[in-house]
Amino acid sequence: MTDLQDFMQGCSRAASESMANNQAILSIEDLSVSFETAMGRVMAADGVCLKLHERETVALVGETGCGKSVVVSSIVQLLPGNASVRGRAIYEGRDLLSLGEKEMAGIRGSEIAMIFQNPSLALNPIIKAAEQIAEPVIIHWRLPKSQALDKAGEMLRRLGLGNRAIPGMFPFQLSGGMNQRVMIAAAMILSPKIIIADEPSKGLDANSADEVMGEIARLRDSAGASLLLITHDLGLARKISDRMAVMYCGQIIETGRCEDIFNQPLHPYTKALLNCLPQRGFQPIPGSSPSMIEPPEGCRFYPRCPERQDECCMKAGLQMVRILGPEGEVLREVRCRLY
Repeated sequence: MTDLQDFMQGCSRAASESMANNQAILSIEDLSVSFETAMGRVMAADGVCLKLHERETVALVGETGCGKSVVVSSIVQLLPGNASVRGRAIYEGRDLLSLGEKEMAGIRGSEIAMIFQNPSLALNPIIKAAEQIAEPVIIHWRLPKSQALDKAGEMLRRLGLGNRAIPGMFPFQLSGGMNQRVMIAAAMILSPKIIIADEPSKGLDANSADEVMGEIARLRDSAGASLLLITHDLGLARKISDRMAVMYCGQIIETGRCEDIFNQPLHPYTKALLNCLPQRGFQPIPGSSPSMIEPPEGCRFYPRCPERQDECCMKAGLQMVRILGPEGEVLREVRCRLY
């Protein structure tokens, strides 16, 4: 059985448990993020609402530049100084967006871990790999450096990097796949409750991507953590996620179980996005993504939508329509006037 198959089985177990308990470990509520730039005010996220349950994997998908990474960076307060953030991100009864830097620093890394998409930028090129993995242990657990390095070595062995030379090597001496594993080890060494993986397979070939995701899965399962996956790779999202949230021009426009969305997409943008897949004919979406400085009124997909109606461009904002199950549970959500 492959690492990715192990991952998928872990996801199924996580989904069953989280739905049975029906507990959201993270609840993003009406999150809006804007940036003041020389070109004007960029609305990178607008009214984003999303829940992540215990031991659940949720994929946030969409085209490059739609605001996915902005959403997760705001949760852990890693946005630049020109960002303006509104809304709430509730984690274990606390609003992460209202916390001061000292309190947030105690959560970031220890309880909520971030795996960044670019190891060459996230890792310090002049600090040895093992030392960067050990740093969270020294900071949060206050262990002596020697003990922290022992734990770092153990993490590297679990990730298949047990070669004696690797802990003493610098990032520039390692391959992209190895550096990605170093980042995973640094993120997971404290057994966080939530893992945020921002394009973890970016720049890796298919085999390396499967291995990396399998390794994240094993560590996630051992920690009993939840996973929020940010990706534009729809195939990867389908393989490993319980639920999916589709994002377009700063807004979430559809949510639901992965298989439900792939088998019966509701929003015209979701349909068009899935039709871009090779197995569905590789049909590109006509037109281009709108400006986030002056987004379209009403439905933001309206200018490109083959199913548009006159009322779709009405100024009044579109709200999510909830599709409920027999016991009142939310099965799907879609931001479209067709429903």
